[in-house]
Amino acid sequence: MDTTNIIKNTETGMQDSVKHLEKAFTQIRAGRANPNMLGNVMVDYYGSPTPLSQVANVSAPDAMTLNVQPWEATMIQPIEKAIMEANLGFNPSNNGNAVIISVPPLTEERRKDLVKQTKTELENAKVSIRNWRKEANNSIKKSDDSEDLQKSLEANVQELTDKYIKIAEELFTKKEAEIMKV
Repeated sequence: MDTTNIIKNTETGMQDSVKHLEKAFTQIRAGRANPNMLGNVMVDYYGSPTPLSQVANVSAPDAMTLNVQPWEATMIQPIEKAIMEANLGFNPSNNGNAVIISVPPLTEERRKDLVKQTKTELENAKVSIRNWRKEANNSIKKSDDSEDLQKSLEANVQELTDKYIKIAEELFTKKEAEIMKV
């Protein structure tokens, strides 16, 4: 493989790792109600598991409430059931035409658990970034380039690794502050 492609592919992979981390962080609750909190909920839509966003509109009318407005009135029960089964700690209720979720305020203990969960996601992202580095360095070593060029390329890969790990850690710090803010 061409060595310039190795660097490009590595950087793209590391960017994807950071994007995945950002997406994972949006799923972790940080005090106020956010429609992304229900992003992983799968609803039984006529026998097939379907993402909640494809069968209903999810909105946050205020900081402590989520409103799930199904496209079809018959979907209220399956949506309620799916939210309960998703084990998010919510107790949904319905008013006949929408599912309403009151988001309870976070306790100190729950905040600490969420920070641990966030830290786990950070570590997963770091491992992914380091795997991209390892893969790139292996490809560089297999190349027919001179030793000096190989050392230079490995240094470039290490710079990329440091850059993306720093970005991931900054995202974590920001998310941690968001979670711990009362």
